[in-house]
Parts: sequence; structure tokens; C-alpha cells
Amino acid sequence: MTASLLIAPQWIGDAVMTEPLLRVLAQRGERLSVAAMPWVAPIYRAMPHVTEVIELPFPRGGLRWGARRNLASQWRGRFERAYVGPNSWKSALLPWMAGIPVRVGYHGEARLGLLNQRLPNPEKNHRGAMVAHYLALAQMQADSSMQPKLDLSLDLLKATLLNFDLKLGAYAVFAPGAEYGPAKRWPAAYFAELGLRTGLPVVLLGSAKEAELCDEIAQSIHQERPKTARNLAGKTDLSQAMALIASSQAMLSNDSGLMHVAAAMGVPQVAVFGSSSPLHTPPLSDKAVVLWLKNEASYQPPLDCAPCFQRTCPLGHLRCLNDLTPERVEQAWREVVSG
Repeated sequence: MTASLLIAPQWIGDAVMTEPLLRVLAQRGERLSVAAMPWVAPIYRAMPHVTEVIELPFPRGGLRWGARRNLASQWRGRFERAYVGPNSWKSALLPWMAGIPVRVGYHGEARLGLLNQRLPNPEKNHRGAMVAHYLALAQMQADSSMQPKLDLSLDLLKATLLNFDLKLGAYAVFAPGAEYGPAKRWPAAYFAELGLRTGLPVVLLGSAKEAELCDEIAQSIHQERPKTARNLAGKTDLSQAMALIASSQAMLSNDSGLMHVAAAMGVPQVAVFGSSSPLHTPPLSDKAVVLWLKNEASYQPPLDCAPCFQRTCPLGHLRCLNDLTPERVEQAWREVVSG
């Protein structure tokens, strides 16, 4: 059995989208270890075909040459193949320093000597679906339709519901954040209005950076329906957030990492897209409804500016999100909840 290592992406959504690659490699008989930053490691612990998850002890943006060298020395002789998910120079360093014989990845910044099997790297704005992008590392024909799958233990689900005093399927999850920037965030007032329309208690999830945004939405809901919204942004770890999503009736989110988590666990969901494109990072689930005004012929004038992939709207109007009304999203919500 070939011992293989994946250097994982650092974004939650990208980590989810490597699952089909790892599934294929496991089916080929490769024994899989994944080296991941701590904030994405729980994603890989929810993949049964991953044998080992190694949490990398490097801060975001830090080189830590000595620490990398020490870790590489521990890996020497352990792995026969390495797959490098990110495009950075640093991400390719460890497999090279560890002397892993086969090192596979995309052309990136100054990686000519670090990788010995390199794939052409398309421009970001012209890159296809990310599942296919990662699958190509296994020299597979691109297949963007393969759906990522995550599995959580029953013990984790029970413990999380008990910890937050919630009941299975009795609430909706809203994830109103998007770390990339405001051009991916549906307006907070719209989230609050939809929270009132669902008729369900609402659990708001996100990072600590999104706690203020989630609190704004929760307070707006409370004005008309007291004690029916809970802001848990920054109050859960990723494993707990995954369990809360898996146990919910349905989820509403922007194009974010938690959107991909919900899709990979088969949770009914509505996903709102603005500056990004569902052709590139769709929620790959039969239970997902994607809303993107760029794709709606009835919306006029057309969104010729989309997708711009910018953090903030370069034109200042943010039509792609502001014109997507709560009424339109409620219609999609009813569709996913009714099954």
C-alpha cells in the first residue's frame, strides 16, 4: 500500500472540496495522511478514508524554517507520494525537505525544483470547478460532479446538541458571514427578515470576527420574535459547528466554507452568490438551491460585471446581492425544506 501525504488547503471550503480526490486515492490503495492547519483539521477528521491528520504548527503567514526542517526530518522515509493542494512556495517545501520521492502539484510561485510532477495552473478567474481542480492531482479526468462527503460520529452529534440545548431538526442554521469580504455577503437585514419568515428558531454560526454581524441579525429577529435566534458565532469550534449544521432542518448561507460543509453532509440548503461564481465553487449537493442573479434571465439590466471575484463591489452598487430579495430567497427556502 502506497503511503501518501496531502498538504491541505487552508480554506474550509477548499478543504471540503479535496474529499473526492482523497476518496479516489484511497480506492487506488493509497494510505492517506493529511497535513493541515488546525482550523481546517476537523474537516479531514470527518473523512473516513483519511488514516491520519497531522496538525501543522505554523502560524498563518509564518515561514518557521527550523520548525519545518524538524517536521520534515520526522517524515523522511514515511511517504512515497505527496499531493500539494495550495499553490504557494511554502506549501511545497515540506515534501521536498522530507525527500518524498513523488511530489505532485500545480505550477505555482517558484516551485520548479520543489515539485517533480507539475500540472499547468489556469488563471484563477478561468479555473473550473474546484473539485475537478483537485481531482486532477490524481491524474483523473476532470469530474466536477463528484460530490464531497463528510461523516460525523453520532457521539459528536449528540454531545453538541446536548451542550447547546438544541433538538435534532428543530431549528434553522444561518451562516451570514464570508471571510473573503462584503461582496460575498447577503445583507444582514435580509437575513433577519428571512429569519422571521421561516417560522423556526434560528442558530447563527460563524467565526468570532462575524459575531457582531450575527448579533445584529439576532437582535433584529428578537424585536418581533423574542428568544428565537441564538448567536453562536465564535462560540463553537469547527467540529461543533459542523454538528449543528448536520442536525439542523435546513441552512441559509453565502458562498462560504460552511456552505460546503452543509453540502457535504447532505443538509437542505439555500446558497446565495454575489461576487463569486457557482460555476467555480458550487455547493455540490442534490439538496442545495443556488441563487445567483447573474443566471436569472428575468433580472434586468443583466449583471455584466459578475462574477468580479472582488472583496468589495468595485462599482459601489452591490446589485448582485442587494437586488436578491428576501421574498425570492424565501421561495427557495420553502423548496428545500419541503424536499
